[in-house]
Amino acid sequence: MGKDKPPPVLYLIDGHAQIFRAYYAIRTPMTSPVTGEPTQAVFAFAGMLIKLFNQFRPQYVAMAIDLPGKTFRDELYDQYKATREPPPDDFHPQEQRIFELTKLFGIPLIGVEGAEADDVIATITRRVLDDPAAKDVFVRIVSKDKDLEQLIGQRVSMFDMHTGATIDVASLMETKGIKPQQVIDVLTLAGDKVDNIPGVDGIGPKTAAKLVQQYDSLDGVLANLDNFKGKRKENIEKAREHLSLSRQLVALKNDLDFPFTIQDAKVGAMDATTLKRLFKEMGFRRHANDLETLLGNPSKPSKRAENKEFPLFAAGLFDAGPEVRLAISDEGHASAAECTYHAVTTHEQLNDLIATLKKQTIISVDTETIGLSHHAKICGICLSWQAKHGIYVPLYSPEPEKHLKPQIVLDALRPLLEDVSLHKCGHNLKYDILVLHHAGINLAGVTFDSMIASHLLGMPSHSLDNLAISQLQHEMIPISSLIGERGRDLKQRTMDQVPIDQITPYAAEDADISLRLYELFTPQLRTMGLDKLATDVEMSLVEVLARIERHGIKLNPDELDRQKENLSKRIEQVCSEIYEAADQTFNIDSPKQLADVLFNKMKLPVIKRTKTGPSTDIEVMEKLADLNEVGEQNTAIARLIVEYRQLRKLVNTFLINLRNGIDNKTGRIHATFHQMGAATGRLSSSNPNLQNIPIRTDTGRQIRKAFIADQDHQLICADYSQIELRILAHLSGDLALTEAFKTDQDIHAAVAARVFNVDATEITSDQRGHAKTINFGIIYGITAYGLSRRIDGLDVDDAKQLIDDYRSQFPGIDTFLRKCIQQATDLGYVTTMMARRRPIPQIQSRNGNTRALGERLAINSVVQGSAADLIKLAMVNLDRRIRRQNLSLKMILQIHDELVFEAPQDQAKKLSSIVREEMEGAMMLNVPLKVDVGIATNWLIAK
Repeated sequence: MGKDKPPPVLYLIDGHAQIFRAYYAIRTPMTSPVTGEPTQAVFAFAGMLIKLFNQFRPQYVAMAIDLPGKTFRDELYDQYKATREPPPDDFHPQEQRIFELTKLFGIPLIGVEGAEADDVIATITRRVLDDPAAKDVFVRIVSKDKDLEQLIGQRVSMFDMHTGATIDVASLMETKGIKPQQVIDVLTLAGDKVDNIPGVDGIGPKTAAKLVQQYDSLDGVLANLDNFKGKRKENIEKAREHLSLSRQLVALKNDLDFPFTIQDAKVGAMDATTLKRLFKEMGFRRHANDLETLLGNPSKPSKRAENKEFPLFAAGLFDAGPEVRLAISDEGHASAAECTYHAVTTHEQLNDLIATLKKQTIISVDTETIGLSHHAKICGICLSWQAKHGIYVPLYSPEPEKHLKPQIVLDALRPLLEDVSLHKCGHNLKYDILVLHHAGINLAGVTFDSMIASHLLGMPSHSLDNLAISQLQHEMIPISSLIGERGRDLKQRTMDQVPIDQITPYAAEDADISLRLYELFTPQLRTMGLDKLATDVEMSLVEVLARIERHGIKLNPDELDRQKENLSKRIEQVCSEIYEAADQTFNIDSPKQLADVLFNKMKLPVIKRTKTGPSTDIEVMEKLADLNEVGEQNTAIARLIVEYRQLRKLVNTFLINLRNGIDNKTGRIHATFHQMGAATGRLSSSNPNLQNIPIRTDTGRQIRKAFIADQDHQLICADYSQIELRILAHLSGDLALTEAFKTDQDIHAAVAARVFNVDATEITSDQRGHAKTINFGIIYGITAYGLSRRIDGLDVDDAKQLIDDYRSQFPGIDTFLRKCIQQATDLGYVTTMMARRRPIPQIQSRNGNTRALGERLAINSVVQGSAADLIKLAMVNLDRRIRRQNLSLKMILQIHDELVFEAPQDQAKKLSSIVREEMEGAMMLNVPLKVDVGIATNWLIAK
């Protein structure tokens, strides 16, 4: 062969082994934003194939796979692989996707019934070596499987795609001291615990290699048995009877009967179109870009393409032609090119638009903004009322002379946008409500949000782009095509810098897709029984949350600064006490230094370990603080570290962030509330996260003192009392629990009296505390182990007995919990009182721990989800009453089971009665709802 031309190589991929390796290569679970399926193994495997094609320009590739069913090894030995754990639940669907992916790359999959992938590789290798037409072809086996080392030869090597390491004849001798023909003997002696192949007790791979190296072969070892003594000799003699079988099991079969020649593995056409679609559906943006480079996209040149000596691609490598291996009947996704999108730029067009809109019963509304904040200036308004049609009305552009002035457009559209009788739909409409309000328009008539609907329907992704692909098979115009890619060194332009002819199809498409999703999702919600939840609660809540965010809540910056100063002084004092207890200074925030002080110098017991050493997390510190046997000084340092961390978190996470979050114009914080923030349906918040304002410690609770009412106003704080337990009583119908609530008993004392079989007047504080722990734990499906960890001095057996006693005294609760688990098992999901669904895929897992988690989620989701339904419904009802009666009452905060309002001081008491009335009447339960109401100038006192 010519000096400059490398020899042809056949890459034989060990399919099952490489897929398993891909599965475990990425620890963090990944899911497709379009289909919701698991994807981490697919992502890793796709990266391997791209690397293979990009770096090695293969001429021949094939992948050997295992087919379902027994193999000849199972016939030889019925315990073969009997001890192997079944693959994880999410492995099989990813394996099927990888098979699809591999075929799209033009790689044949080869499997033979009754044999394994290794045998397929052995057979192909032998045929290539024996084929005169392939006499120059080298074989590279893409695998780390030690069993395949027996195939290594002058033209055969093993290759690790992930590390780039190659195992050939020389490296096998260097690393293991054996020749390829000795591999089978080594494997026979050592056996294989993973495959359950018996070897010789006490002989592992290294010892086996040394023995074979010394005596040349297994037969040599057996022939020189007299040289061995003691246990080793005994073990070899004992194993002699099964070594022949073990040898048959480890030896690869190289004479399988299936059609194959080297030409069957010749790289042919890649189905690039379908690959791009697959990567988009999987959410593999990086791979999509790499694929463009691989295909020779001139805008993204590959560094290897500059290598003139070895061109990246042979002529026609990926050209479509007769060698396409997988027929794909795919017409691709629809796009904006197939729709009718126009810009409205004249008075005549605007008047026609308004006349048309007045005739509609529902329109889709969207905004394009200059920036992303709620105060961002509107660049243009997008509207649609007919599928595949959309309008864009520009307010700002690089060509202002070509369209109407902003105020003219806003004034003309305001009456329609504020008309409550003209229903509005859209996607993430809360944002549009806020930016339109900033522009002087109060959007009214909001009846449908496709983002919220997608959440209720259990879609894997709620982005408009992904919903368009998965639900409408429509690929939307990427924003990067208008303003450029995001990146550290890349500067994007703003939407007002995009020419009208470019922004129009992009903007109008948003409104069109939102309308089409409304038309698609509405009957789906009805079919799934979610229409009442959607209409009465979630869609109505969009406007309510927009008002809450707009109002915000006032903060006293001086109070925040005062608390920060006081806590900072205490932190300094705690640091000094920690250094004194440790008899040295060190970085308390360094886990490594802290571990050295606690476990090496002070000899405290190691509670648990991580990969890097002894753990110093908060759970460990709390346990160390409670250890009496290690001495007061040693436990004192652990208590001080716990306090130090709590104080640091209060200062950094809350006091500083709250101070920085105050709006300079309003003096308030305007947090963002998320309807889709929790799987149970509960609201969450961000910027800042108000749900995490501390309540467990007095120091933490003091932060609420900084939340204040406006001048001459007061805060009204209304909190549902024991709402989850009341819902549990209602749903379970348990007579004892229901009676306790109906007679307004101390619920924890009442439960303690029954569980511990004592009179209510004789209940101890410990017994009441234990009952309280069980009451709330039962909602979360608490286990005996979990309960024992929450109650000091309670072991697992006593905890189990306590739970059993609880269940016997409240049989209705136990029956209800079992029904929740059964519903999840039968349907794959559970439902709340308002039919909200939560999928529980864990319930079907073959893994016991995962299945137990699913059972706990099933219980918790029904109770906590129903509580979420209740408070959301109360918020909607209160907002409607406020507007209907024009009350001087503003809802400004929602946290867990609590609502906070702001009202004029002279009306606060009267308005608080209205709040209690609406909250207690939001749902009719079998037990009374109870709301605790407080009124004060700051949140701490009102609470």
